[in-house]
Amino acid sequence: MPEMIFHVRWPDGKEADCYSPSLVIQDHFVPGQDYPVREFLEKADTALTEASERVRARYGFPCSRALGQLQLIRESCTPFLNRPDALVRVLSFRY
Repeated sequence: MPEMIFHVRWPDGKEADCYSPSLVIQDHFVPGQDYPVREFLEKADTALTEASERVRARYGFPCSRALGQLQLIRESCTPFLNRPDALVRVLSFRY
């Protein structure tokens, strides 16, 4: 399965590499685009859950690394959920 990294900038300016076991991230995010935190979180949840299910379909078990990444994203978004002006920028994809 092709893996990818999507590089993001959180509302506080910190940057992070996020892992996906599938290229499905490309279906949900556009490099260079800003997303309100809640929207980013919803899209990440959908994309990483789908990526994990693709692993399950192929190998018989979900991708714990994708689900762990989703948990880290949830934790990173939490401080900004009540700030409507807070944006997450998807900086790039790496394959």
